[in-house]
Amino acid sequence: MAFFSKSRPTPLDGVDVVLADLDGVVYAGPGALPYAVESLNTAAETRRIGYITNNASRTDVSVAEHLTSLGLTVVANDVVTSPQAAMRLLQTMVPAPATLLIVGGEGLVVEAEKAGYSVTRSAEDAPDAVVQGFAPDVAWTDLAEAAFALKLPEEEGGIPWIATNSDWTIPRERGVAPGNGTLVSAVHTAIGRLATVAGKPEVPIFEEALARFGAAKSLFIGDRLDTDILGAARAGIDSALVLTGIDRPKHVLAAPEGSRPTFILSDLRELHEPYPQTQRKDGVVTVNGASVRVTGGDVEILAEGKRQIDLVRAGATAIWDSGTPVFVLRVPEKLYEDPFHRP
Repeated sequence: MAFFSKSRPTPLDGVDVVLADLDGVVYAGPGALPYAVESLNTAAETRRIGYITNNASRTDVSVAEHLTSLGLTVVANDVVTSPQAAMRLLQTMVPAPATLLIVGGEGLVVEAEKAGYSVTRSAEDAPDAVVQGFAPDVAWTDLAEAAFALKLPEEEGGIPWIATNSDWTIPRERGVAPGNGTLVSAVHTAIGRLATVAGKPEVPIFEEALARFGAAKSLFIGDRLDTDILGAARAGIDSALVLTGIDRPKHVLAAPEGSRPTFILSDLRELHEPYPQTQRKDGVVTVNGASVRVTGGDVEILAEGKRQIDLVRAGATAIWDSGTPVFVLRVPEKLYEDPFHRP
């Protein structure tokens, strides 16, 4: 795979803690994504690996067991979940002991009880807050109970509403399915209120991870620009977008400022490859032999290079540098060809 000078740094150089998202990075559904386990095991030989997930349906223990079954060495404390971030945030708003109306699965219930809260599923129990997270079996009745409990706006004395995350979609082994953001939006549509988000792209989940692992310099690996990469940027962490999950090359080209990754990877093997330098000269951006420039309203490919990933890197940088929104540019189809693995 390597076409680079061995003297160039890899994305892992100088990093003491690697923080990895799960869905779309390590696995899609129950099965591991190609090369993910081997690459993370190699990284773990010389640095700490932590796992951050917005998925609130499982406990840290069950996530660790799943990852171990795939061939990784993981204990529960290596896993930072959005329910844990939600409890960290909730303690500043409604301290325990208090009653929480939970919309979600075991992962959320266990963390609430560990934090000293009482749990209910009914608005009739006069909860002190609503906490909403993803679970595959969340039903209309669960969303309705949340809406009933949240009918009074917070500024008029209504109770707080915390969402573990706002991911619109979630990658599964059969494809892409609706995520927690979709379910939160359904409640929002009913009541006209906005939830406070604890997970990515908000900072609390990253603060929890950095504090737990004592990171001096970390790298966060994700598959989504709008949650993973944006969240890492807000937390001041370098990021790597891996094209094995939700976001595709066309999304990378259109990434807004603040959601642009430090590194763009085909798969996790490239964590261990020297990362190619980006060269700029006379308006031309070159990455490992792939050259692109933006002239007026046209994106021009001057050289395709040896690998599509380098063309994506060069094209994204050229478009980002131009300051021109991608939707007003004429972009050749070759630039966003997508031979990369996806669920």
